[in-house]
Amino acid sequence: MRNVARTSLVDAAIEELRREIAGGAWPVGTKIPSESRLAESLGMSRLSVREAVRVLVHAGLLTTRQGDGTYVTATDESRVALRRRLDTAAAMEIIDVRRGLDLVAARLAAARRTGEDVAGMRAALARREEAARAGDLDGFADADVDFHLRVADAAHNDLLADLYRGMGEALRDSVRSLEEAALEPDSSHEELLRAIEDADQARAVAVSMAILDRQERSMA
Repeated sequence: MRNVARTSLVDAAIEELRREIAGGAWPVGTKIPSESRLAESLGMSRLSVREAVRVLVHAGLLTTRQGDGTYVTATDESRVALRRRLDTAAAMEIIDVRRGLDLVAARLAAARRTGEDVAGMRAALARREEAARAGDLDGFADADVDFHLRVADAAHNDLLADLYRGMGEALRDSVRSLEEAALEPDSSHEELLRAIEDADQARAVAVSMAILDRQERSMA
């Protein structure tokens, strides 16, 4: 009976930690409280909390950094599963999937964008351009992906935005893989922003297609 009781406590701790993560109490990339603090706040033993954390690390929601602490890496298991699948996908497979997501996102963004959406996209493009001038490939990749995520957000379709966010790291990797070619001058993203701002759905779709065609050629 003691084993059953302990299992129940661990399950309860897992569910509580999962709820905190999914609810945004600890966003992705943030460090969760220490084992002792979690045990105190949950009213459970450190042993139960330690086992719950171990389970969530195995599930991919958390990661432990030796000598540092435990950090949130995903908000739910579905994103973990998608990320693991993307890790094994070929670059051209990702481009093919993006043709579906990006074109829909561009069309809907042109139809539904708000002034706040446009301002966010413009700020991301400014960071992208600054990183390109500085030769900062990592910063460029982050800003590039942020721009496309903001386009997806401007579509105001939660499912589309979640799918795109699930691909975030794969998108960064695809940009970084282009190396110097990614930093070459290119006005297509500014053209996409103008099309979205002008509510020109057809042009937004056409420019999105051109962006992906260019990336595909760079990978050849």
